[in-house]
Amino acid sequence: MKLYDVAIVGATGLVGRKIIQILEERNFPVGSLRLYASEKSSGKEFLFQDRLVKVETLTYEDFHTHEFVFFSAGAAISKEFAPLASKAGAIVIDNSSAFRMEKFVPLVVPEVNPQALLHHHNIIANPNCSTIQMVVALKPLHDKWKIKRIVVTTFQSVAGAGQKGIDQMEDELNNVPLRFQKFPHQIVHNIIPQVDAFLFDGVTKEERKMIDETIKIMGDRRIKVSATCTRVPVYIGHSESVNVEFRKKFHLEEARALLQHAKGIVVMDNAEENQYPLAIHCAERDEVFVGRIRSDESVEHGLNLWIVADNVRKGAATNAVQIAEELITLKT
Repeated sequence: MKLYDVAIVGATGLVGRKIIQILEERNFPVGSLRLYASEKSSGKEFLFQDRLVKVETLTYEDFHTHEFVFFSAGAAISKEFAPLASKAGAIVIDNSSAFRMEKFVPLVVPEVNPQALLHHHNIIANPNCSTIQMVVALKPLHDKWKIKRIVVTTFQSVAGAGQKGIDQMEDELNNVPLRFQKFPHQIVHNIIPQVDAFLFDGVTKEERKMIDETIKIMGDRRIKVSATCTRVPVYIGHSESVNVEFRKKFHLEEARALLQHAKGIVVMDNAEENQYPLAIHCAERDEVFVGRIRSDESVEHGLNLWIVADNVRKGAATNAVQIAEELITLKT
């Protein structure tokens, strides 16, 4: 088996640390692993495959030896360094929003649009966490009945804001001064109807990501998307209430069967026993969980779903590693 020289930029962050874990869990064929972060994190060590790997400070000369580089250090770092890595011959898998809507950059969820990987210029974008779990659940339904409109409300965990989001909630729970004010309001005992900054039209950046990314990934510009994104006091796991309107008549039991047999999906839907996906079910899992599957009688071809996933794993780190795995499969 061929082994690959792998690097992680932003290795000490929440997603970067999870990528290290998932590379080992999935037995990704790593020959050498280099970890990069800011100067303040230089020298830290992480255990990988029974050896300690030391974190290095990222420089402009660091990419010529790497075959895969996972970026998870924010859009500014990605914009500065990812083109250098790709030019040096590395395949960049970027977790930030820097390149997602670039015309010639594939935006990929392997269960949904792996064919997009056939055409890339060494930079591949990992979608927004909320988008990933939604399109995994909707793709088999769209293939069968074609989606006309999606209305989604998200309930996003504090981990979606990184370690600082977790820190704010923990500080509030412990009633101590905040180390950092990540959210615009108290998060404990609260729901904040804002994720990221507001745009000129009253839509937040997070909502705009879900709208634009869904259309690009699904490959159908006719799909209309309305999104409301909220932050909730949950550590890990994004939950979504999704209402779908199809272009033609669908059958509820067939929809359920499609979801049950789809790759990467776990259906938890038993009303008699109060079974439906919860954030605590999805923590440290790579699947997308779907429940509360029911018809919406208020529109002609309507369906309601409740979709839950671990936003740090499937919503970021695992999806990125799956992209690399898919690329290796395409090469062989």
